[in-house]
Amino acid sequence: MAETNINIRIDEGLKQNFDNLCNDLGLTITTAITIFAKTAVRQQKIPFEISLDIPNAETIEAIKEVQEMKKNPSLGKTYTNVEEMIKEVLSDV
Repeated sequence: MAETNINIRIDEGLKQNFDNLCNDLGLTITTAITIFAKTAVRQQKIPFEISLDIPNAETIEAIKEVQEMKKNPSLGKTYTNVEEMIKEVLSDV
């Protein structure tokens, strides 16, 4: 079977991390992409779930807290001076 080339653009850091992972698994990037393509063709679908990032419970609570503070600014403290804010934040540590 004749082979062909595929050229893709990918973030340099992601490529390096992917290459490191492939090496750890004893694969090349080419082999990993070939495995992906063969699995996708065989299953007639992307062989893993693709979804939007869903915030975890802690993040959802933080979002709700900020929304409540926007509705009622008296729930949170405001600062007019960055140094004052940093001093207070660091004093809680």
